[in-house]
Amino acid sequence: EDMNPCHWAQGMVYGAICAEQRELETLDVRLTYYQIDTDEIIRYTRHFSAAELDAFLNDLLRQYLPWARRQLDWVEARNRSLGALQFPFPAYRPGQRALAGEVYRACAAGKAEQKGGTRLFCQAPTGIGKTMSALFPALKAMGEGKGEKIFYLTARNTTQAAAEDALARLRAADPALSLRSVTLTAKEKACLCKDAEGRPACLPEACPYANGYYERLKDALADLLDSAVPYDRAALTETARRHRVCPFELGLDLSEWCDVVIGDYNYLFDPTVHLRRFFDAAGDYIFLIDEAHNLPDRARAMYSARFCKSSLTDARRAIGKGKSALKTALTKADRGFLEARRAVTKLAPRRGSAPTESPAEDLTQQTSLLDTEPAEAAFPLPEPLLAQDGTVFLQELPKELLRLLFSLQAPLQDWLEANPEADAHAQLLELYFAVQDITRAAERYDAHFVTQLTARGSELEWELLCLDPAPFVDASLAAGRAAALFSATLTPPGYYRSVLGCPDARAVTLESPFPPEHLGLYCLPGISTRYRDREASVQAVSDALAALARAKVGNYLAFFPSYAYLRQVHKDFTARYPDIGTLAQESGLDDAARAAFLEQFGPSPAKTLLGFGVMGGIFGEGVDLVGDRLIGCAIVGVGLPQVNPRQEILRRYYDEAGGTGFDYAYRFPGMNKVLQAAGRVIRAQEDRGVVLLLDDRFARAEYTRLFPRHWHQLQYLRSTTELEQQLAAFWARNQ
Repeated sequence: EDMNPCHWAQGMVYGAICAEQRELETLDVRLTYYQIDTDEIIRYTRHFSAAELDAFLNDLLRQYLPWARRQLDWVEARNRSLGALQFPFPAYRPGQRALAGEVYRACAAGKAEQKGGTRLFCQAPTGIGKTMSALFPALKAMGEGKGEKIFYLTARNTTQAAAEDALARLRAADPALSLRSVTLTAKEKACLCKDAEGRPACLPEACPYANGYYERLKDALADLLDSAVPYDRAALTETARRHRVCPFELGLDLSEWCDVVIGDYNYLFDPTVHLRRFFDAAGDYIFLIDEAHNLPDRARAMYSARFCKSSLTDARRAIGKGKSALKTALTKADRGFLEARRAVTKLAPRRGSAPTESPAEDLTQQTSLLDTEPAEAAFPLPEPLLAQDGTVFLQELPKELLRLLFSLQAPLQDWLEANPEADAHAQLLELYFAVQDITRAAERYDAHFVTQLTARGSELEWELLCLDPAPFVDASLAAGRAAALFSATLTPPGYYRSVLGCPDARAVTLESPFPPEHLGLYCLPGISTRYRDREASVQAVSDALAALARAKVGNYLAFFPSYAYLRQVHKDFTARYPDIGTLAQESGLDDAARAAFLEQFGPSPAKTLLGFGVMGGIFGEGVDLVGDRLIGCAIVGVGLPQVNPRQEILRRYYDEAGGTGFDYAYRFPGMNKVLQAAGRVIRAQEDRGVVLLLDDRFARAEYTRLFPRHWHQLQYLRSTTELEQQLAAFWARNQ
């Protein structure tokens, strides 16, 4: 009955309000617990006098009153200082004032009570200063009462650092500025108490920072709020150690007292980890969504879910011998998934070899992937959309698999509560969360999803794939008064507005602030990098890269559509041009390896270095090699995603939605990677550099219509010799 005092406290607060409103002298407070899986209901009732409830509520209010006064005083001081805040640079860069004006008008036009809020899409080329151009006007709007809190949301840590730097510049320019900002760090990175396998040990029995957290929270918060430092990861970690509180939870609790919250997209959009304290109901919030071209794929991933049969088998082994309700449920579920795997194998027998890359440009006439006739199977699976090579796609949910996982929830929860010290606890907790993820995803499953079942050996992978995140992104953005989504590459704007659920949003495209003569832009359309032509294209690509790298001593990057093609060309290039230094990206690089790779691209190099990377990878965007740290890049191919059944299902979905399937599944995502890679070259007003496009499709109208306006000087060349001549002339003009 007393297992959760917070539940009784909540009930007593409601009771105090009810007794006051109805002028009652006594009142019963009842807690009702309902077990979803078994329909069991448990009720606890306590009898209180109105005086007892009133005293309890007033004691809570007395404790909270100083904090409320502190916050009211802070907001008043903050708004005064924001009213006096000046732009921290002597002048706006070209295009910067226009972007700032658009963001301010979006913030001012939105209203907290207005359903859906105002939406703005802004394509702003590199060099405008997007971060400051978004933050400064949003802060000015907040100072005028047009917004309670700003959420600056990003896809990468590097972009979070840019937001922190912008706020630091504002504070340095105006020491009187009253502004609290916090950067939220993922639990896995923030955790101070990890288990033997390196995972956060988030149980009070296992973690001294979690045990008694709320008893020490007020002192930790007061310590931070009395200080003037920005609340970044280092500040939160230091304070958490000193007060013995969880740094991750401390950051979340601190965010309620901050004016600017910097964090990953998932804090707003992810249905599992979004900040419920803010977004379960709409508020007077301003959302600044940086590098928004990343959001469609990230959103699809956040609303999708995955479950593997092996987690059932491993859990059954982990709990050991003996009978239990959990063992019985695990055995039943494991057998059910085994039968489903056999059904998938029968419907979609595996071919002798794994799928390879296929030419996406040939897909406009291809329909065979989606026309496979399935065979009958014993396990009750819905009619498949596609059945091929060990993979089955379904429009309907496989309800029998879902039922098996629902039946696991109660025994899993009971076992975890009864065995907190068991060796298998961490593994069973991971299984519990995996079951929760996919059952919750099933609750939102509709026509925007498909089911994928894949049989590999003894494994069965079950995925609920979100094809179209538009309604879910729209619902998340509706939690605020205004949202500004910006990037250097939001082309075409109609595509991004469509897939992000904002079809009627204002979309603006700003001009590049750099003189066009600073960028040499060339294309060799005589080279085909289609999959069927890649073997034959290797030497021609190597020759073009050598011409690029020999035109001027410096650092260059060449971007490829796949690691396989990268390795082919790199092998040929190093054999035929051993005098040119190279560096090749490897798959799976961590942050340290990424930094080590980029450190090789130093300023004022004495020798040429040509880096080989993958489009859309960790070097294809989010890299800021200013000055002569990078003076040129080559883009090999149009970046189309690899053809596979999943991309084909996506193409089919958008074909049926509006006849745009190939564009939405292949062309637009591919060209975004191209434009992001090209944007690595010119990063500042003084930069000079060249971009080389290698593929005949760059001369076709369906691709040239996606070029940015400042690419009007693109030159199509007939040979490597002509390329050498044009590069020599460009560098002669840009000494």
